[in-house]
Formats: sequence, C-alpha cells, structure tokens
Amino acid sequence: MSTAVVTGSGRGIGRAIALRLARDGHAVAVNDVDKAGAEAVAAEIADAGGRSIAAPADVTDRDAVFAMVDRTAGELGSVDVMVANAGIAQVKTILEVTPDDLEKIFGVNVFGVVYCLQAAAERMIAQGHGGKIINAASIAAHSGFDYLGHYSATKFAVRALTQAAAKELAKHQITVNAYCPGIVGTDMWDLIDEKLGAYLGTAKGEALANYSQLIALGRVQTPDDVAGFVSYLAGPDSDYMTGQSVVIDGGIVMT
Repeated sequence: MSTAVVTGSGRGIGRAIALRLARDGHAVAVNDVDKAGAEAVAAEIADAGGRSIAAPADVTDRDAVFAMVDRTAGELGSVDVMVANAGIAQVKTILEVTPDDLEKIFGVNVFGVVYCLQAAAERMIAQGHGGKIINAASIAAHSGFDYLGHYSATKFAVRALTQAAAKELAKHQITVNAYCPGIVGTDMWDLIDEKLGAYLGTAKGEALANYSQLIALGRVQTPDDVAGFVSYLAGPDSDYMTGQSVVIDGGIVMT
C-alpha cells in the first residue's frame, strides 16, 4: 500500500487532499502544526475505513520534518508520496513588509517545502522504488499579485525548487510537481479578503467577489477541486510528468 504525507492537512485544502488520497487507497499521515486538527482529520479517515496517523509538526523545524517522515515510514510502512501543502499568506504592500514578515512567510512557504522535499527524497531514495513529491504553489507562482508581493515571491520560489528537484531526482524515479490553485473558498481567502478591504476600501466579502469575477468558470474554487488534481499527481497516471507547476484555477491565469 502506498503511503502519503500531507502537510497542513488539519483544515482547508490540505484536509481535502488527505481525505481524497485516503479514498484513493493511500495510507495517510495527517500533518498540521495544530495537533487537534491533525487528529480530527486522521480520525475522519479511520472512521471511513482508511489507514492514517496524526503527525503534528511544524514544517519550519527541519528536524521535526525528518522525524515526521521517519515516524510515518515506521508506522505506515513507507513514504511514497509527499504533499508539501502547508502554507500561509499575508496581505501587505512591498513598502510595508518587515523582516519578521519575510522570515515568517518564507519559513513556512519555502523553507518548509525544502525540508519536506529533503526528508521525503532521502526516504524514497533509501526505499529504492521512486516516489512522488508534490508542492503547493499558487497562481501567484506565475503572476505576482499586488498586496501579495512577498507571498508571490515564496510561490515563485516553490516553482523554481520544483523544477530543480525534478531534474536532480529523476534518476531515482522520483517525480516532483506542484499545483497552483486560484481563489479557493477557505479561511486563507477569508483573511485575504478582509485585509484587502483595508487597501481597496471594500466591505467584507466584496474583494473576494470582485476577484472572483476573473474566474472564467464563474465560481469560487473548492478544496475538492484542488484535491482532485493532487490525486492525479499522486497516482500512476502522472508517472511521466515531472518539473511542472500546473495552474488549476478555473481560468484566471492561463499559461
């Protein structure tokens, strides 16, 4: 049985990915910095008849990430899929961003992805039968967004790391890809909507509604929309795909 680690899966997109991969037949290590959230999603998977463990850890702590991967392999048998989903956003102009802001957002969105990639690749190489590393990027990895400049920078970094790692790990039959969602109905976008209001003079929900008008398919993305694509990346149908950061956003950014 294949085993997947999904970081930041106590809620939102990560939760949807963990539940979908469990339905696909993967054993799932549910990671989140929030222990209660990880345990709740792991229990959901178990209640539905799947195999899971709660694996709380902070992805900005390299040692904790390696320990999480080791524990997953020990308890679930292997690590075959790593979904480095954990991420945070912040709304600020470039002129307002502080050193603390940069350290925090790069710590989760970039350092966390690097640590997950390193720990998973090391384990997959030792196992000797390849694997799949899947990183969370964003439409902001393809087009820098105003008021989200430093967030966009972290996602451009994920795209570069995905390409470089794909080249380095191909000889080990490890593929590395990224998914790039758009406007998803989650707590993160609720926060973005609220903070954008201060800059744009919009009421609660108005910024989200305005940005949603950019979506060709005419509706806000759901976490399950993202999870369906990650299911493909985690499965055998994507075996010949590597180094790609694919936009799945309903038609906002077309590449």
